[in-house]
Amino acid sequence: MTQATTRLNDVDLDAVTGLVDAINDDPGKAQTTWAAHVRWDSAFASSARIRNFDPIRSDEPAALGGGDTGPNPVEQLLGALGNCLTVGYIANASVAGIAIDDLRIDLKGDLDLRVFLGLAEGHAGFESITATVHLTSSAAPEQIDELHTKVLASSPVGHTLSHAVPVNIELAAPPRG
Repeated sequence: MTQATTRLNDVDLDAVTGLVDAINDDPGKAQTTWAAHVRWDSAFASSARIRNFDPIRSDEPAALGGGDTGPNPVEQLLGALGNCLTVGYIANASVAGIAIDDLRIDLKGDLDLRVFLGLAEGHAGFESITATVHLTSSAAPEQIDELHTKVLASSPVGHTLSHAVPVNIELAAPPRG
């Protein structure tokens, strides 16, 4: 006999509650490590392997000398933020009992290519990122405002982008042979 699960917004609330309970019982379970493994394919194309999923292709647009065979890294960064915000809205809405009818997030970032191209020195990353959330729900506007505030306060990718995070990039010694 299988036990029925409680679902809202197609989220398994029993699984979410189980995770929260497990972390409350053992806070060490909250500390996790995530990984990606990237391999150069050719020209500006590379592929990221993450867990057991098919590789995620990356390439530059033709205007930047690439083959345009996949989104470039900065586009993937925007997508990662949008995907993370989506998880935050759906998870927090589901736990709060808010049904979501539709959720779309449009993201854009402003980037000056001069530093990337070696034409200037300075900040090579996005100067700003804008995300516009389109959320349809029958919930009260106050509930949606609370949901929005909670998502902004708890988005791992949002926090990573908006706070200085130590990044250590090491060049491994080439194999000897």
